[in-house]
Amino acid sequence: MLNVTIEEIQRDPLKYLRQVETGVTFVIIQADKPIAELRPVVSSKQLRPFGLCAGEFTVPDDFDAPLPSEILSAFEGK
Repeated sequence: MLNVTIEEIQRDPLKYLRQVETGVTFVIIQADKPIAELRPVVSSKQLRPFGLCAGEFTVPDDFDAPLPSEILSAFEGK
């Protein structure tokens, strides 16, 4: 982690943002006290692989058929 003052960031914000993109973390200081941290966002969300459940189940042919009237009425609160 590198220390940087607010004044330094204000002079050239893109310089620091480019470094953050490469993985550098900055502690922003004011009057010799740390007030904030500027760091890259770490995404912990991994994408699920395409076809993860291939062959696990079969979509029925009538999947998109209209619902029976009694179920439809229940959804509509009738």
